[in-house]
Amino acid sequence: MPHTPSSPVGLHRVLEPAGATLPQAAQRLDARPELWPDEVRIAIETLNLDAASFRQLSEKHGGDGEAVRAEVLDIVATRGKMQNPVTGSGGMLIGTVEEVGPRSPLGLSVGDRVATLVSLSLTPLVLTDGLERWDGRSERVPAEGHAILFGRSIAAQLPDDLGPDLALMVMDVCGAPALVHRVVAEYVARGHAPTVAVLGGAGKSGSLSLAAAAEAGAARRIAVVPVEREAALLRGTGLAEEVVVADARSPLGLSEAVAAAGGPADVTVVCVDVPGCEQPAILSTAQGGTIIFFSMATSFAAAALGAEGVAADVRMLVGNGFVPGHAAYALDLLRRDPVVRGLFEGRLEEQPVR
Repeated sequence: MPHTPSSPVGLHRVLEPAGATLPQAAQRLDARPELWPDEVRIAIETLNLDAASFRQLSEKHGGDGEAVRAEVLDIVATRGKMQNPVTGSGGMLIGTVEEVGPRSPLGLSVGDRVATLVSLSLTPLVLTDGLERWDGRSERVPAEGHAILFGRSIAAQLPDDLGPDLALMVMDVCGAPALVHRVVAEYVARGHAPTVAVLGGAGKSGSLSLAAAAEAGAARRIAVVPVEREAALLRGTGLAEEVVVADARSPLGLSEAVAAAGGPADVTVVCVDVPGCEQPAILSTAQGGTIIFFSMATSFAAAALGAEGVAADVRMLVGNGFVPGHAAYALDLLRRDPVVRGLFEGRLEEQPVR
């Protein structure tokens, strides 16, 4: 066991820069397997790269899976964590608890199969298999190695009734539906059932957000998707009252499409994994409305300055990925909503683990 004192937020694992930098902002972490008393070590089974990070890597390398795999290995070896240097984001993982420090507050036991609910961008990580079972062409990454959880990390045991890959996909975005439910419920409690527009409505976080908005009492849900193929997945399902095809990066194109579908929206939820959606989301939202940014591709400077530039009185929230009870809520939502479950299972069929 290391002799230096530990920090519940992982300061003791920061190697560069020296000082009080938190693990997420650090350039390099100490990922050795020896535990401090309040830590937990996980034997890795699967990594799930976040959508913005995987898209950036894939586009950078022109879809060359071997090059993507090589860069992921280099990032982890260099930084002691999986943190895309361009997007700053990482993802999450599933695995089995290998060792639990005697003062760990997480309530985990050796042998538990868990999903980490904290970002790989701050999780000490070592890969030992060269990612030989991954072709670099999907977000889900079969892997071997270990990861370290701190005293204030979050992990959830995998449910018995859902496959691990399905559960991982849900837990990866579980903060989105929980926060959408909270925000919509606030509107309803004030006597106004809101119109909710979800950019990226056919995606993982988008479909769960649409279902959560319905449960919380939204009056109208508008799903925005980029192509007709995704629109066809949603039309006739009841997941949204209106499904529109529009480019979420086009300020006038998006705002006009949302207006034609019954907008502007009282609540706009940004779930797309491409940059440049800040101004379009602002113009699609009613004065006094709320925008929730869940995409790691969001520029928050562009959002703030964009709202100021068009005199938009909108509340802008950062979807930080954590709401108390978010994992249990998202998993239950999947169980209750066959449409959402079908969308998730379709994604698994499109991207089988190799």
